[in-house]
Amino acid sequence: MEVNRILAEIDAQIAKLQQARVLLGGSSTTAAPAVAKKAVGRPRKIVAAPTVTKSTGSSQKKRNLSPEARKRIADAQKKRWAERRKSS
Repeated sequence: MEVNRILAEIDAQIAKLQQARVLLGGSSTTAAPAVAKKAVGRPRKIVAAPTVTKSTGSSQKKRNLSPEARKRIADAQKKRWAERRKSS
C-alpha cells in the first residue's frame, strides 16, 4: 500500500506543476497531460473498419456448377469417405 500512496502523491504533484506551467506560460494545448483523466460514462462503441472486397472486374459473375459436375464431386467425396472408413 505504501507504493500506491507514493504514486498518488507524485501524480498530485505533477498535476499541480502542470497547472502552474499553464498559468506561467499561457495555455499550451500541444503538451499532453502526464495523467489522463478517466472518461465518465459508457465507453464508446468500437466501429470496425469497412471490409474491402477483392474484385478483379466489375462484371464478374458467380460461377455455377452443372448438376453433372456436382454429382461427380459428390460421388468422389463419398468414395473418399468409404476408403477412410475401410482403413479405420
